[in-house]
Amino acid sequence: MLYLIGLGLSNEKDITIAGLEIVKKASRVYLEAYTSILMIGKDKLEEFYGRSVILADRVLVESSSDTILSGADTDDVAILVVGDPFGATTHTDLLLRARALGIPHRTIHNASIMNAIGACGLQLYNFGQTVSMVFFTDTWRPSSFYDRVRENREIGLHTLLLLDIKVKEQSLENLIRGRKVYERPRYMSVAECAQQMLEIESEKGEGAYSENSLAIGVSRLGSENQQFISGTLTELSTADLGAPLHSLVLLGKRVHELEIDYIREFSIDKESFDRAFAAEHGKV
Repeated sequence: MLYLIGLGLSNEKDITIAGLEIVKKASRVYLEAYTSILMIGKDKLEEFYGRSVILADRVLVESSSDTILSGADTDDVAILVVGDPFGATTHTDLLLRARALGIPHRTIHNASIMNAIGACGLQLYNFGQTVSMVFFTDTWRPSSFYDRVRENREIGLHTLLLLDIKVKEQSLENLIRGRKVYERPRYMSVAECAQQMLEIESEKGEGAYSENSLAIGVSRLGSENQQFISGTLTELSTADLGAPLHSLVLLGKRVHELEIDYIREFSIDKESFDRAFAAEHGKV
């Protein structure tokens, strides 16, 4: 059987008991290592599991999945996924391939950013579409996220923005020349996300949000040193939330007084927070 096993958000101990039992008996164990990352290295997983783990990068998962699926009809093969297995479409595609080959499969779920984000103090049922923010380049500045944010804001919903990570990426030159030389890993920060959001709003000028719109910066969610900072997008554009991974939540108008009291406590500047909230919501 092919198993997709969620690892949770932080470290080697976040795996469920059901997941750990499968890992210990599977013939091969892969760690999908590019849609997200844990806050520990592969060696910590191997030490805790008492067995070796194969690192599966984008090429292996998306282009050479036959290697992973080979033998999964006769042996147990496990793929470890940070968060929950269905947090990325890549894993749905893998199950479709397994189904086409007649390989049985099972999913072991775990906590993900999609539900753990409630720890920031906002009610989950008032979140709208989740969007991704990728690193801008000199020639590529995708803004499709903007329309999704605007749709959420029009009906008062919060928006969770998942921030880009670049792991085992090649430069264009190395890719063209076929050189397997990889760039250093990069992880988008809350500050970079806020800056890019403000740049796109300045270009479009459609008022999906403004420099004074309130948002929450989140870092290392699920870990012992997770951090939340609330403030305007302008304030967050210079905020330092330390080590990755980061995400950002843009507030919608469907917000309860208790939620506001909660997130105000970790605001960068409480007076600025109150002014920004009053400007968009008509009250403090």
